[in-house]
Amino acid sequence: MNTLRFFSTQNLSVPASTSWYLADLGEFRGKQALYTQQSPQRLKTLREHALIESAVSSNRIEGVSVDPSRVRDVLVAPKPLFRDRDEEEVRGYRDALQRIHEGATNMPVNEATLCGLHGLARGQIWDAGKYKEKDGDIIERYPDGRERVRFRPVSAADTPVAMAKLVADWQLCLDQRWVHPLIAMAAFNLDFLCIHPFRDGNGRASRLALLLQCYQSGYEVGRYISLERLIEENKERYYETLEHSSQGWHEGRHDPWPYINYLLSILKLAYREFSERVGEIKAPRGAKTDQVLAAINRFAGEFTVAQVEQACPGVSRDMVRNVLRAQQAAGIIECQGRGPAARWKKKG
Repeated sequence: MNTLRFFSTQNLSVPASTSWYLADLGEFRGKQALYTQQSPQRLKTLREHALIESAVSSNRIEGVSVDPSRVRDVLVAPKPLFRDRDEEEVRGYRDALQRIHEGATNMPVNEATLCGLHGLARGQIWDAGKYKEKDGDIIERYPDGRERVRFRPVSAADTPVAMAKLVADWQLCLDQRWVHPLIAMAAFNLDFLCIHPFRDGNGRASRLALLLQCYQSGYEVGRYISLERLIEENKERYYETLEHSSQGWHEGRHDPWPYINYLLSILKLAYREFSERVGEIKAPRGAKTDQVLAAINRFAGEFTVAQVEQACPGVSRDMVRNVLRAQQAAGIIECQGRGPAARWKKKG
């Protein structure tokens, strides 16, 4: 029994922690219109930045990456020339995001849409947009060579039926109001990952579905703040709660709340960052400078130029260094060491 169907047959008791998230997110959603009435130029910058960050982060979670110096060529150029499969997939994810940004209201959450988004994100590969043909476990590999089965997804033979049921239950859940839409959205995401319908690219497809469902539920923060980047920054918790909530899923004995709360926490982080970004009153400054400063503020401890550059796709290393030097001169950060390996940290 999938999680959505479970909600239809139980006297649901929502944990207090989940209720708090829903209350906070409801308040943020109420302020959303106010936030989006801010400076058009600032919002345009946030949208462009979020699009790049999301494409880079969502792929990097899965081990697919692009050299920072190539990000703008791959993601911004009208017709990029790819050097490898990774660049093609990152650009494909960006194109899938663009499709959601521009047409979410006309994209029903059904099998055709999900397969289409997967196909875009996977690029020119033989099974892009097609359900898996062979069974495959989700394996965790350790540095010492050991392996363990993290989860056994739905079999290839049963995947079409499972996916048809999932999207049907999603619509029923919304129509019959089995549960709050945000809980339903997170439950759908959990079920999708447990079905694991594609040979590869399931995590990326799940995040595209998440963004689409957020938009259709009226939560549009992902247009301005990258949900994928926040998930990457909290990747350990992502895998931890996913594993916890998937245990016993096939038998309907799983506990979905850890993963549901995780996704709700990501949304809350996004709204909080959005309100801080649009609510700041400061002297006019370049968009790329703001991007670097925001990245610096997210580091809890020491960091390197390379880490800042990785956190700011599309910003040149020279720009990163200029901002760091300006912050150093202002007494906000300090540098320890010399050369590319030098480490920086915030004062105080």
